[in-house]
Amino acid sequence: QVQLVESGGGLVQAGGSLRLSCAAFGSIFSINAMGWYRQAPGNQRELVAGITSGGSTNYVDSVKGRFTISRDNAKNTVYLQMNSLKPEDTGVYYCNADRVLTPTFEYLEIWGQGTLVTVSS
Repeated sequence: QVQLVESGGGLVQAGGSLRLSCAAFGSIFSINAMGWYRQAPGNQRELVAGITSGGSTNYVDSVKGRFTISRDNAKNTVYLQMNSLKPEDTGVYYCNADRVLTPTFEYLEIWGQGTLVTVSS
């Protein structure tokens, strides 16, 4: 069984920084894309940043220049460095791993349990 374990959320003042981490545990051959989504109260879940196994990244426009996604393939871990945080960045951040290849040659999509980020004004 594969699971994602997230850490790093919390309360921070506007202008501050947080770093989220997400590690995949279990029997894994490879992971294609990994990413971070967030869901603010009353809003739909949206993709914040994604990264492929080759290192290509994409970001939602609202975080470009402030957030950086990175990945350690050897550790099956993805990070999200969040700088210059704004109150509108508040929400539950979910880690996602797409096309996780298992030893039984199954492809899975896995979600983390979510970590709360609160940015006060």
